[in-house]
Amino acid sequence: MWSKLSNAILKNRVLIIILFVAATIFMGWQAKNIKLSYAGAKILPLTDSVFVKYNAFKKQFGEDGSIVVIGVKSEKIFQKDTYNKWAQLSNELQQIKGIKGVLSIGKFFELQKDTVNQKFTVQALPGNTFTTQAEMDSLKSKLNQLPFYKGLLYNNETNATLMAVTFDQKILNSAARNPILKQIEEKAIAFSKSEGIEIHLSGLPYIRTATSKLVSNEFVLFLGLSILVSALILVIFFRSFSAVFFPILVVIMGVIWSVGTLVLFGYEITILTGLIPPLIVIIGIPNSILLLNKYHNELKKHGDKDKAWQITVERISVTTLIANITAAIGFGVLYFTGSELLMQFGSVAAINVMFTWLMSLCLIPAIFSYLPAPKSKVSGVHKANLLDRILVKTDTLVQQKSATIYIITILLTIISLVGVYRINVNGYVVDDLPKSSKILTDLKFFEKNFEGILPLEISVDTKRKNGVLSVSTLNKIDKMEQMISAYPEFSRSISLNTGLKYATQVFYNSDTNFYRLPTDFEKNFILIYAANSGKGNGNMLTNFVDKDKQTARISFQMADIGSKKLDQVLEELKPRIDSILSPKRFNVTLTGSSIIFSKGTDYLLKHLFESIGLAIVLISLLRLAQFRSIGIMFISLLPNIVPLIITAGLMGFFGIALKPSTILIFTIAFGLASDQTIYFLTRYQQELNLTNYSVSKVISDTITETGVSMTHIALILFFGFGIFTASTFGGTVILGFLLSITLIVALIFNLTLLPALMLWLDKNKKRKHISDAEVAKNLENLDDH
Repeated sequence: MWSKLSNAILKNRVLIIILFVAATIFMGWQAKNIKLSYAGAKILPLTDSVFVKYNAFKKQFGEDGSIVVIGVKSEKIFQKDTYNKWAQLSNELQQIKGIKGVLSIGKFFELQKDTVNQKFTVQALPGNTFTTQAEMDSLKSKLNQLPFYKGLLYNNETNATLMAVTFDQKILNSAARNPILKQIEEKAIAFSKSEGIEIHLSGLPYIRTATSKLVSNEFVLFLGLSILVSALILVIFFRSFSAVFFPILVVIMGVIWSVGTLVLFGYEITILTGLIPPLIVIIGIPNSILLLNKYHNELKKHGDKDKAWQITVERISVTTLIANITAAIGFGVLYFTGSELLMQFGSVAAINVMFTWLMSLCLIPAIFSYLPAPKSKVSGVHKANLLDRILVKTDTLVQQKSATIYIITILLTIISLVGVYRINVNGYVVDDLPKSSKILTDLKFFEKNFEGILPLEISVDTKRKNGVLSVSTLNKIDKMEQMISAYPEFSRSISLNTGLKYATQVFYNSDTNFYRLPTDFEKNFILIYAANSGKGNGNMLTNFVDKDKQTARISFQMADIGSKKLDQVLEELKPRIDSILSPKRFNVTLTGSSIIFSKGTDYLLKHLFESIGLAIVLISLLRLAQFRSIGIMFISLLPNIVPLIITAGLMGFFGIALKPSTILIFTIAFGLASDQTIYFLTRYQQELNLTNYSVSKVISDTITETGVSMTHIALILFFGFGIFTASTFGGTVILGFLLSITLIVALIFNLTLLPALMLWLDKNKKRKHISDAEVAKNLENLDDH
C-alpha cells in the first residue's frame, strides 16, 4: 500500500501541488472571517443541569454580567468641582449608544411619593451642576439618608465610590462592545488625569474584552515564535534555504487550514483555539524533518533522487501516520468531554494535525523532487557527538543495570503520587493573568471596597402565582439575603426586598427608620404605588419578579474567591437556605457566571480522567493493531504514563492548581509522548524481524540510532512548547512549561524503561533464522529515521 502511495505522489506531483494550493486558497478565504470570542468560556455542556438553570435564569431575567464598573477612592469626590466632573462623566457615558443605563453618586434617583395619583415618581439627582459647596454638602446629606445606596454606590469607611454602566444586552457579547468600552475607558482616564485620582475599571464585559485583546495579541505572537523556532531548528539540521523555506511553507498552509476549519465549523478564537495554529507548526515540523532526513540518507547510498524519494515515502509514511494519529488522539479525546470549549479545541486540533501530516507527506516529496539534490548532504540528526556518547551510556545502563532503572522508576512514581495527593483543584476567573496586571489589581480594588463585582444570582420560585408578594415569603427571603450578605465574600443584595424597603421609607416621608419591609397592612398600599409607577417610569417590580409574581430574583456581587472555596461556601449555604426557605414550598436556585465557572472547573476535573482513560485505550488498541502483541501493548504504556504521574506530582509539590488551563496538559502530553514510543518500537520490531541479531544487539542499535531522532524531535517539541512561557496568561505559561518538561521526561523513559522492559519481554523469544544475504539486504532497506 505504501509503495503504491509513494508512486502515486511522485507521478502526480503537479496535480497534488495544484490541489493543495487551491484548497489552501479556499481555506484562506474562509480564514479571513475568523472572529474573536467575546462571550464567557463555555466549559459546561449545554445539557448540564447547572448550565440549563443558568440559561433559564437569563431567559427570565436577562444577562447577569452586563455591567462595567468604574471606581475611585478619594476624599475629593464630594468636593463640588470633582463631583461635578464625576456627574458629567456619568451623563456622558449615558449618552453613548449601546449603554442602557448609568448609576453613580453623580447620577442616581430618588423615589418620591405622589399621594394624588397614588404612585412613586422618580427624580434624577443631582439634576444640575453645583455652584457652591453648600449645595454639594446638602446632596451628600441626602445621599446618606438613602440606605438603598449604602454599600452599593459608595463606601463611607474607605471613601470609595463606583459607577455602574449597564450594557444593552443585544451587543454585550459581540465585537460591537469594543468601541463602546474604548470610549468608556478614554472618558474615565480623562477624568482621572483631570482630577489626579486613580481610576479602576472592571466588570465581566471589561474583563472579557481585555482578555480577548490579549488572546488576539498572543495569537500573533505565538504563531510568529513557533515559525521562528522551527526555522532555526531546520537551519541547524539542514543548513539549506530550501530545507527551511518549504517545510515552513507547508506548516503555514497547515495553519491556514486550521483557522479555516474554525470558521467552517462556526467556531471563534478563544484562549484555547488561539493555541491551535502554533501547535500545528510545532507538531507539523517533525514530519518534514523525518522525511528530509530519510531522503538525505538514501541519497548517500545511491545518489538517485527519484529513488530516494520513492523509498522515503514508502518507509516513513507508516511511522509518521501512526505518530500523528497518536498525537491527534491526545487532542481528539477532548471532544468527548462534552465541554464546548474543549470540544472545539480538541476536534479542530486533531483534524488539522492529520491534515498537516498529509500535506507534509505529499508536498515535501513533490516539491523537493523538482529541486536539485543537495551537493552537501548534511543531516544534523547524526552529528551530535555528545548525544552519541550519552546514548551509548544509556544503552549500557539498559543492558547491565535494568534493575536500577526499575527501582528509580518505582521510587519516582511513589514520590510523585505523594505530590498528586497534594494537588489543589482550584480555578479563578482571572487567575491566569499576572499579579501585576491592571485587570487584576482593579478587580482587587472592588473586592476590597465593595466585596467584588462577579455576579451571583439567586432565584426563589414560590411554586404559586403571586407567591412572591406574601409578607411571610418576603420576610423569609429577607432573612436569607441578610444571612448571605453576612459572608465576607458577598456584597449586599439587590432585590425586590431592597426596592420595597426603599419604597416603605419613601411612603413614610423618607424617614430612615422606615427603611424596612412593609407589614401585611402596609404592603397593599405600597405595592399599589409601586405598580402604578410603571406609567412613565417603568414598573418597579419587573427587574426582580417574573410576570406571574411567582419567582423572585436576588442579585449579589462577590469576590473572585476561587472554585474550591466557592464550592465550600455553596455547600455551607445550601442547608442554611433550606432551613429558611423549605424545599417543600420553594425552589431556590443559585446561579450566575461565578457558579458556572466554579462548576466548570469541577466538571473538567471529572472528565480529565475519562479523557486520559479514553486516550490510553485508543492508543493501546492502535499499538495492538500495529505490533500484534498484548505484551508490547501493556509494556509500552508505562513510559508514557509514568511521566504524566511525575508531572502531576510536580504540580502538587509546587502548588500548581488543576484548572481549565492546566488540565489539558495530560491528554496532549500523553498523545505526543506516545509518538516517541512509536518511533522506538517501530525500529526495534523491524530490526528484530529482519535480522538474526540478538535482542540485546537490536536494543543497542535502536537506542543509539533511533534515539538520535527521538531526542531531536523531543527537543523540537521542548523548544516549541517553550514559546508558551512567553504568554501573559499564567495557565498558558504553565501549560507550555509542563508540556516541555513532560516530553523530555517521556524521552528519558522511552530510552531507558521501555528498552529495559522489551529486553525482559523478548529475551526468550523464538525467532526465524534469516540468511546472511537476506540480513544484508534487510539492513540496507531498514528505516533509519
